[in-house]
Amino acid sequence: MFQNNFNKLKGSLIYIICGVIGWLPFHTLRIFLLRILGAKINPKVGIYRGFEVRSPWKLKVGRGTVIGHNALLDARMGLTIGSNVNISNEVMIWSLHHDYNDPNFAAVGQPVIIEDYVWLCSRSVILPGVTVGKGAVVAAGAVVTRNVLPYTVVGGVPAKQIAKRNEELTYDLSGAVLPII
Repeated sequence: MFQNNFNKLKGSLIYIICGVIGWLPFHTLRIFLLRILGAKINPKVGIYRGFEVRSPWKLKVGRGTVIGHNALLDARMGLTIGSNVNISNEVMIWSLHHDYNDPNFAAVGQPVIIEDYVWLCSRSVILPGVTVGKGAVVAAGAVVTRNVLPYTVVGGVPAKQIAKRNEELTYDLSGAVLPII
C-alpha cells in the first residue's frame, strides 16, 4: 500500500513538473529541463508553450523539429519524433489508451514513431502503435489509426490516403524557431 501511494505521489509530481515546463519561456529552458527528466531532444528544436508531455524519459526528438502550441506528446510507451518534423498546434500523439473490451478497462498501447519531414497538421490525432512514414502529411483534424506510408497525405476519420507528396524534401526547420515563444 505504501509503495502504491508513493508511486502515485511521484507520478503526480512529475505530471505537475512537466505541466510547469510547458509554460516556461524560451525553448532552450524547456528543452534543458526535459533533458534533466531524461528526454533525448536535439538542441535545434522548437517546443512552443502549452505543450504537454507524458513520461519525458521515453521521448526522442530529432534536429529541426517544431512542436506547436498545446500539443500533447504521450511517450508512456515510447515516442520517437524524427528530424524536420512539423507538429502543428493542438496535435495529440497517444502511445497508451484503454481496451474498451477488457472487463477492467486495462491500459494498452505501443510506441509511436514519427519519421523525418512529417507534417502533422493542427488538431490531428495519432493513436498508439502508429508509424507515420518519412515525408508524410496528416491533414488537419485527421485521426490516424494505422501506419501511414512515406510521402503520402492522409485525411479524415479514420485517416485515408488523399494524395502523394513530393519526395525531394531538403528543408531544415531549425532556423524557423522563434527564440522566446
